Amino acid sequence: MTTIMTTIMTTISLTSLRDNLPSLVRRAQQGERIAITVRGKPVAELGPNRTQNARDAALQRLAAQRGRVIAGDVLAPMADAWNADADHL
Repeated sequence: MTTIMTTIMTTISLTSLRDNLPSLVRRAQQGERIAITVRGKPVAELGPNRTQNARDAALQRLAAQRGRVIAGDVLAPMADAWNADADHL
């Protein structure tokens, strides 16, 4: 079974955007996406900052792994020299 999620985007004219910009920006900060139209045609979208949302999502995924994963320093040099030929591969 395939689930398709659709979201209804608020549509607003450029004139209404000018008159209501502060409240529309607050709505976008809360995650709402708003289509801006000129003469009835969509020309732009106002929405949350995707970069920040991606960063927050990554931090949440890392936090979920806390206590289950051991992360070490993979860039520090090893104490012993490693030789691939020693394993006769």
